[in-house]
Amino acid sequence: MGVTGRPFYTSKRWARVRFLALRRDGFACVKCGSRTRLEIDHIEAIRKAPERAFDLDNLQTLCRDCHAAKTDKELGHAPTQAKRAWQSAVAELARSHEGRPMLESVKISRRQSEIRQALAAIVGKETPSEDETRSMETMDAEYRTNETRYRAALIAEDQERREAKGELETRGDREFADLVSRFEMRQAVLNIDEGRALTGPTAEIVSELRNRGGYRGVPVPWAALEMRAGETVASGTPDPIRTAPIIDRLFAASAAARMGAQFISIDSGEIEYPVCTSSIAAAWASTETGSVGSPAAYETTDKPLTPANTLGIQMKVTRKAMKQSGDALEQAIRRDMNGAIGVALDEAVFLGAGASGEPAGVLVGSYGITSTNIGAASTWAVFRAAIVRFMTANAAAGPGDVMVLMRPEVWDVLDGTLTGDGGFKFEFDRLKENVGGVVISSNALAAPTGSPLASKALLTTRAGGVPPIYVGAWGAVDLIRDPYSDAASGGLRLTALATMDVTVSRPAQLEILTGLQ
Repeated sequence: MGVTGRPFYTSKRWARVRFLALRRDGFACVKCGSRTRLEIDHIEAIRKAPERAFDLDNLQTLCRDCHAAKTDKELGHAPTQAKRAWQSAVAELARSHEGRPMLESVKISRRQSEIRQALAAIVGKETPSEDETRSMETMDAEYRTNETRYRAALIAEDQERREAKGELETRGDREFADLVSRFEMRQAVLNIDEGRALTGPTAEIVSELRNRGGYRGVPVPWAALEMRAGETVASGTPDPIRTAPIIDRLFAASAAARMGAQFISIDSGEIEYPVCTSSIAAAWASTETGSVGSPAAYETTDKPLTPANTLGIQMKVTRKAMKQSGDALEQAIRRDMNGAIGVALDEAVFLGAGASGEPAGVLVGSYGITSTNIGAASTWAVFRAAIVRFMTANAAAGPGDVMVLMRPEVWDVLDGTLTGDGGFKFEFDRLKENVGGVVISSNALAAPTGSPLASKALLTTRAGGVPPIYVGAWGAVDLIRDPYSDAASGGLRLTALATMDVTVSRPAQLEILTGLQ
C-alpha cells in the first residue's frame, strides 16, 4: 500500500519505475525471451521487503507463463501450466475415445461385472421369486460362456499386439519426427525480432524443448536444419525414414560423416560408451582332461562425451530478407546454419585443439592413435602397407573396410603418377578400387608444410560395426537475438549456440600417416 492507502501499483511512481524496468530488460522476458504478455515481478516478495517495492534492482520482466510458474513455486502449488496441460490432455483423451470401439475382452469383462452385481443382489434375498431363480440360471450359464470367450479374446488381442509391436514402439518417434518436420525457422526468427507469438507445431516443439532444458533464446531442433527441397512453409513436409539419427542426415556430406563418425543426439548430462580393451585369447585343450588356458578378465574403457564445448554461429538477416515470406527466408537460414556448423564440425573433429573451448580433434588429441611417418612420395604402396597393418591387428577384414582421408595436394600427386608395374593405371586408381572410400578435404586436414611439402592422411575402419569416432550434440540449437549490432540498418543479428564434443572409440580403428610428399 502507498502512503495514501492506495495500492502501490496504481501510483504514478510505479508506472515510471515499471517502464524503466521494461526498457532495461529490452521489453522481453528475462527467462524465455518472450515479448508478449509481459509483467513486472518483484524478485524479493513485497510481503518480505515492502521497502523495496519501487527498487529497480528488485524488479525483473517476466512473461505471464514464467511469472505464474515462479508464483506457484513460491506458494508450493502445482505449476499452473502443468495443471492446464493435464486438464487439456484429459479432455483430449476423452474426446478421442468418444465412439471408439472397445476391445472385445473389455466388453466381456464389463458384462461379467454386471452379471456378478445382479447375482449378488438376487443371492442376498432370502426368498427369491421364480423369475429371479430362472434369471440366476440364465446368468450363470452366460457367465460360464463368457469365461471361455474372455480367454479367447485375450489370446487374440495378445497376438495382435505382438504383430503390431514394431509399429507401436516407433510410433512416438515417427509422430515427433512428423511434428519436427513442420517446424518453421521463419516463425522463430520473427518471434525473436518482433515478439510475434509462435503457433502450431513450432510452438509445441519450442515448449517441449524448453521443458527438457534451459534456453536463453528460442530453441531450434537439429532436424530444423535439414535441407528440404520443393517445400513451402505450410505444406510439402518431408517424411524421413528413421533408420539413422537426424544429425547423421544433416551433415551427411561432411568429411567426419563420410569417414564413419557417428553423430549422437543427447538431451542433457554426460554420456559414456564402454569399449572392450581386454586381450581375451582362445586355446584348445591339449589332452582329454587338460586345461584350455588361464582365464582373462573382461575389461572395458569408458569413452566419455561431455557438454564442455560450445560452438557459436552468427547470422545477419537484413530488413529486406525479414520482409520476405515463406520458403526464401526458411531455406536461407537452414542453408547458412547447416553449412557453417558442417565446416566448423569437420575442423573440430580432426583438428580441434582441445583448448580455448575447442574439443580435442582426432589428429591433435592424445587418443593413443598409431602415427606412422612416411617421409616419402605418396603412392598406393604406402596406403597398402597401412591397410595391411589394420588387417594384421584384426581391425579390418579387408581393404574394402578402410576409409581414407587426404588433402587435395596428395590426390594431385597420386592422380598424376603412373603405377610402376607397367600397367596404364595411376596410383590413385589403385587406391580407389581397393579401399572402401576416399574422402578429399582441405578443411579437415592442415595445409602441407616443410620442404619438400608434406601432408597427413587418416585411415579409419568400422570394426564390428563400431564407429571409430563419436560426435555428441546436446539438446537443440539455442537461437539468441542481438538487438544492437545491426539496429541502425533495421537488420537482425542472430547467434546460434550448439554444444558438441568429440571422442574416439578404439584407437586401433584409426591410423595417421605423416610426411606424405
